[in-house]
Amino acid sequence: MSASIGRLAIIGVGLIGGSLARALRSAGQVGEIVGCGRGKANLDLAVELGVIDRYSHDISEAVRDADVVFLAVPLGAMRGAFEAMRKALPAHALVTDGGSAKGSVVADCRAVAPGLLPRFVPGHPIAGTENNGVAASFAELYRNRRVILTPLEENSAPDVARVRAMWEACGAEVTEMSVKHHDEVLAATSHLPHMLAFGLVDTLARLKENDEIFRYAAGGFRDFTRIASSNPVMWRDICIANREALGPMLAAFAEEMVELATRIESADGDELLAIFERAKAARDRYVDGLQ
Repeated sequence: MSASIGRLAIIGVGLIGGSLARALRSAGQVGEIVGCGRGKANLDLAVELGVIDRYSHDISEAVRDADVVFLAVPLGAMRGAFEAMRKALPAHALVTDGGSAKGSVVADCRAVAPGLLPRFVPGHPIAGTENNGVAASFAELYRNRRVILTPLEENSAPDVARVRAMWEACGAEVTEMSVKHHDEVLAATSHLPHMLAFGLVDTLARLKENDEIFRYAAGGFRDFTRIASSNPVMWRDICIANREALGPMLAAFAEEMVELATRIESADGDELLAIFERAKAARDRYVDGLQ
């Protein structure tokens, strides 16, 4: 079977980009894979591991003659990437991305490379770990995981179908929604939990007895705070990029915490039990039920 993507350019060969490369290669759906990034050691390792075939530190060079370009850089670097590739990208090439916030990425493309909008199909794989770099990548990362595409008015149906087919070849379940709705949903389901983990660990780390607190941390604490080991630069960019949706979510959660503290202080057992039972029922139904 011939590869569905002749040449794939991956801008940012880390966990997300590297796993896409591994998955497509494992599925026999790609020919040559060209990587691009700033870290020579990481790119050399990517070649050594067989994740990519060759690399360039120059985005315009990396995308030359590419059939598909996948942007897996931090949100703060998206605008520069679009600007760097706009004149070098082949006329037939498609661009997609893995950014966790879509509104900012589309705005960046529109600002510096509006001519690419018809060929840019925004996407977001709902998958990842707290680890970074190409060494953390693996072909099964997207298997049975969701990928959200947020097609633009400028996109054609065949181009959206090509990007969908790429992710389905990785074993992913692909859905579509608007850019705005995506950012609202992800603010609640992904970005807010990360803020809670970062905030909790930072609060405890600044306590006088922090060594003892962390020494006696139980499994539940480790499980909940695991995501606080995620890339700080990436999450800084996500917060800024999706601030319009994330800000209100954080404010609503803060109100909930104040209410919970009031109920605890007043020893209102009935209301505490009602809150906990609602939460348990919701998680059992909506989270465990989806697995």
